[in-house]
Amino acid sequence: MQAEDLGRMVEEKKRGTARFLVNFGLMIRSVFILLFLVSGMACLHAQTAADSIQKDVDADARLQTLVNKDVEINSEGKEKGYRVQIYFGADKTQANEIKAKFLAEFPNDDVHAYDIYEVPNFKIRVGDFRTRLEAYAFLKKIKADFPMAFIVESDIEYDDGK
Repeated sequence: MQAEDLGRMVEEKKRGTARFLVNFGLMIRSVFILLFLVSGMACLHAQTAADSIQKDVDADARLQTLVNKDVEINSEGKEKGYRVQIYFGADKTQANEIKAKFLAEFPNDDVHAYDIYEVPNFKIRVGDFRTRLEAYAFLKKIKADFPMAFIVESDIEYDDGK
Protein backbone atom coordinates (compact mmCIF):
# COMPACT_ATOMS: atom_id res chain seq x y z
CA MET A 1 0.00 0.00 0.00
CA GLN A 2 2.70 2.38 0.77
CA ALA A 3 4.18 1.84 -2.66
CA GLU A 4 0.81 2.59 -4.27
CA ASP A 5 0.38 5.68 -2.11
CA LEU A 6 3.88 6.77 -2.95
CA GLY A 7 3.18 6.19 -6.68
CA ARG A 8 -0.05 8.24 -6.46
CA MET A 9 1.74 11.05 -4.68
CA VAL A 10 4.46 11.13 -7.36
CA GLU A 11 1.82 11.20 -10.11
CA GLU A 12 -0.05 14.02 -8.37
CA LYS A 13 3.20 15.92 -7.93
CA LYS A 14 3.96 15.50 -11.66
CA ARG A 15 0.48 16.69 -12.61
CA GLY A 16 0.78 19.65 -10.24
CA THR A 17 4.15 20.59 -11.73
CA ALA A 18 2.78 20.27 -15.27
CA ARG A 19 -0.24 22.47 -14.37
CA PHE A 20 2.13 24.99 -12.81
CA LEU A 21 4.32 25.10 -15.95
CA VAL A 22 1.28 25.50 -18.21
CA ASN A 23 -0.12 28.28 -16.03
CA PHE A 24 3.30 29.93 -15.79
CA GLY A 25 3.66 29.84 -19.58
CA LEU A 26 0.23 31.42 -20.02
CA MET A 27 1.14 34.10 -17.50
CA ILE A 28 4.42 34.91 -19.30
CA ARG A 29 2.61 35.04 -22.64
CA SER A 30 0.03 37.40 -21.13
CA VAL A 31 2.76 39.68 -19.78
CA PHE A 32 4.43 39.85 -23.21
CA ILE A 33 1.13 40.63 -24.92
CA LEU A 34 0.45 43.36 -22.36
CA LEU A 35 3.94 44.84 -22.86
CA PHE A 36 3.47 44.72 -26.63
CA LEU A 37 0.16 46.56 -26.40
CA VAL A 38 1.56 49.18 -24.01
CA SER A 39 4.61 49.81 -26.22
CA GLY A 40 2.35 50.07 -29.27
CA MET A 41 0.21 52.65 -27.51
CA ALA A 42 3.36 54.57 -26.46
CA CYS A 43 4.58 54.62 -30.08
CA LEU A 44 1.20 55.83 -31.24
CA HIS A 45 1.27 58.58 -28.63
CA ALA A 46 4.82 59.55 -29.67
CA GLN A 47 3.74 59.70 -33.33
CA THR A 48 0.80 61.91 -32.41
CA ALA A 49 3.14 64.17 -30.41
CA ALA A 50 5.57 64.33 -33.36
CA ASP A 51 2.73 65.26 -35.71
CA SER A 52 1.70 67.99 -33.30
CA ILE A 53 5.26 69.34 -33.19
CA GLN A 54 5.49 69.18 -36.99
CA LYS A 55 2.31 71.24 -37.28
CA ASP A 56 3.79 73.82 -34.90
CA VAL A 57 6.99 73.94 -36.95
CA ASP A 58 5.08 74.27 -40.21
CA ALA A 59 3.12 77.15 -38.73
CA ASP A 60 6.27 79.28 -38.27
CA ALA A 61 6.81 81.26 -41.49
CA ARG A 62 10.37 82.22 -40.50
CA LEU A 63 11.41 78.59 -40.69
CA GLN A 64 10.00 78.25 -44.19
CA THR A 65 11.95 81.39 -45.17
CA LEU A 66 15.16 79.80 -43.89
CA VAL A 67 14.45 76.54 -45.71
CA ASN A 68 13.80 78.45 -48.95
CA LYS A 69 17.07 80.38 -48.51
CA ASP A 70 18.98 77.12 -47.94
CA VAL A 71 17.49 75.62 -51.10
CA GLU A 72 18.43 78.75 -53.04
CA ILE A 73 22.01 78.75 -51.77
CA ASN A 74 22.49 75.04 -52.39
CA SER A 75 21.10 75.21 -55.90
CA GLU A 76 23.36 78.01 -57.12
CA GLY A 77 25.61 75.92 -59.31
CA LYS A 78 27.43 73.87 -56.66
CA GLU A 79 28.26 70.20 -57.02
CA LYS A 80 30.94 67.70 -56.09
CA GLY A 81 33.90 67.76 -58.41
CA TYR A 82 37.64 68.32 -58.48
CA ARG A 83 40.16 71.11 -58.23
CA VAL A 84 43.94 71.21 -58.45
CA GLN A 85 45.67 72.37 -55.28
CA ILE A 86 48.81 74.34 -56.09
CA TYR A 87 49.71 75.60 -52.60
CA PHE A 88 49.34 74.46 -49.02
CA GLY A 89 51.06 76.20 -46.13
CA ALA A 90 50.89 78.65 -43.25
CA ASP A 91 52.45 81.61 -45.11
CA LYS A 92 49.73 83.92 -46.44
CA THR A 93 52.19 86.04 -48.42
CA GLN A 94 53.56 83.00 -50.22
CA ALA A 95 50.01 81.79 -50.92
CA ASN A 96 49.16 85.15 -52.51
CA GLU A 97 52.37 85.09 -54.56
CA ILE A 98 51.62 81.61 -55.90
CA LYS A 99 48.07 82.64 -56.76
CA ALA A 100 49.36 85.74 -58.59
CA LYS A 101 51.92 83.60 -60.44
CA PHE A 102 49.19 81.18 -61.50
CA LEU A 103 46.88 83.94 -62.72
CA ALA A 104 49.77 85.55 -64.65
CA GLU A 105 50.86 82.31 -66.31
CA PHE A 106 47.36 80.97 -66.98
CA PRO A 107 45.15 83.99 -67.66
CA ASN A 108 42.42 81.71 -69.04
CA ASP A 109 39.06 83.03 -67.86
CA ASP A 110 37.67 79.48 -67.58
CA VAL A 111 40.03 78.54 -64.73
CA HIS A 112 39.48 80.36 -61.47
CA ALA A 113 41.77 80.40 -58.43
CA TYR A 114 40.32 80.03 -54.94
CA ASP A 115 41.82 81.07 -51.59
CA ILE A 116 40.91 78.70 -48.78
CA TYR A 117 41.91 79.25 -45.17
CA GLU A 118 41.63 76.35 -42.74
CA VAL A 119 43.38 77.18 -39.49
CA PRO A 120 46.37 77.41 -39.57
CA ASN A 121 46.93 76.78 -43.29
CA PHE A 122 46.23 78.58 -46.54
CA LYS A 123 45.36 76.65 -49.68
CA ILE A 124 45.22 77.79 -53.27
CA ARG A 125 43.02 75.62 -55.45
CA VAL A 126 42.36 76.19 -59.12
CA GLY A 127 39.73 75.09 -61.57
CA ASP A 128 36.24 73.63 -61.43
CA PHE A 129 36.40 70.17 -62.97
CA ARG A 130 33.45 67.81 -63.01
CA THR A 131 35.58 64.71 -63.59
CA ARG A 132 38.94 63.56 -62.30
CA LEU A 133 40.04 63.10 -65.91
CA GLU A 134 39.49 66.81 -66.68
CA ALA A 135 41.41 67.75 -63.53
CA TYR A 136 44.24 65.38 -64.46
CA ALA A 137 44.57 66.90 -67.94
CA PHE A 138 44.85 70.35 -66.37
CA LEU A 139 47.31 69.08 -63.74
CA LYS A 140 49.60 67.80 -66.51
CA LYS A 141 49.41 71.24 -68.15
CA ILE A 142 50.57 73.12 -65.02
CA LYS A 143 52.83 70.49 -63.41
CA ALA A 144 56.02 72.05 -64.79
CA ASP A 145 55.23 75.42 -63.18
CA PHE A 146 53.69 73.96 -60.00
CA PRO A 147 55.48 70.66 -59.29
CA MET A 148 53.78 70.13 -55.91
CA ALA A 149 50.26 70.42 -57.39
CA PHE A 150 47.77 67.59 -56.90
CA ILE A 151 44.09 66.83 -57.46
CA VAL A 152 41.57 67.19 -54.62
CA GLU A 153 37.86 66.51 -54.36
CA SER A 154 35.96 69.72 -53.77
CA ASP A 155 32.65 71.48 -54.07
CA ILE A 156 32.87 73.20 -57.40
CA GLU A 157 30.99 76.01 -59.06
CA TYR A 158 29.67 75.61 -62.56
CA ASP A 159 27.71 77.57 -65.07
CA ASP A 160 24.77 75.49 -66.25
CA GLY A 161 23.83 77.90 -69.00
CA LYS A 162 21.31 80.01 -67.07
